[in-house]
Amino acid sequence: MTFDPAMLFAVPLILALGVICLTVVCVVALLRARRTDTVSVVRALPELAAVFLRRRR
Repeated sequence: MTFDPAMLFAVPLILALGVICLTVVCVVALLRARRTDTVSVVRALPELAAVFLRRRR
């Protein structure tokens, strides 16, 4: 297997494109959701973060 210098440019571009797509999907989902759904999700975020942090340790 040989080292391909083009991969140094391809990997960050692919990751950046993935982050942009993920951001667009999340924003569109928030805009399409009902206000009550959005509020309940935002209220649940601290608890969800705590679960992930506990699981990680």
